[in-house]
Amino acid sequence: MSRLRVYAFSVSLDGFSAGPRQDLDHPLGVGGERLFAWFFPTRTFQKMHGGGEGGEENADDAFAAQGFAPFGAWILGRNMFGPVRGPWPDESWKGWWGDEPPYHMPVFVLTHHARAPIAMKGGTVFHFVTDGIEAALARAKEAAGDLDVRLGGGVSTVRQYLRARLVDELHLVLSPTLLGQGDPLFRDLDLPALGYECVEHHPGARAAAHLILRKTR
Repeated sequence: MSRLRVYAFSVSLDGFSAGPRQDLDHPLGVGGERLFAWFFPTRTFQKMHGGGEGGEENADDAFAAQGFAPFGAWILGRNMFGPVRGPWPDESWKGWWGDEPPYHMPVFVLTHHARAPIAMKGGTVFHFVTDGIEAALARAKEAAGDLDVRLGGGVSTVRQYLRARLVDELHLVLSPTLLGQGDPLFRDLDLPALGYECVEHHPGARAAAHLILRKTR
């Protein structure tokens, strides 16, 4: 059965998973790139964004490399797709990633404002869902077939799915940095009461820790 999984989702020591004031110059919020210091040096990241050459093959890369193969669809929040707010002013914004996004599969974007699907190079198709998180999950699972669905964020989207107990598993990367402010992942979430517990923990190569949380009841 297809599961909904959060994977390689970074969180700071003080609980933030994005910096404040996201805009075109700061896609991860101000300072948010520090959360991914474990990811940028990996061979997987270099293959995706650096032309395919070099990069470190280590414990962090082993986790990063599993971020696409087991999945058949993605779900993203509107903020994860881009900084445009409110009604779509035109059809020009097609995501942060250029003509060929790294997904190569169907991606379902949560929004309050309808928009026609966008087919991109490499097999990525962005579908815009206006009738809520459960509808997006149903469509994503249908598209994924026997594969899992990856919930990519942003923070508020992950929190909504957690609060609804729709996430089956989370791979969190505890990054050894302090942001001080930003989007808090765990605020007002009682994960044990929601049925989640930490079932695995693994050291990374750059002081980050990889934690697996699973809904066990």
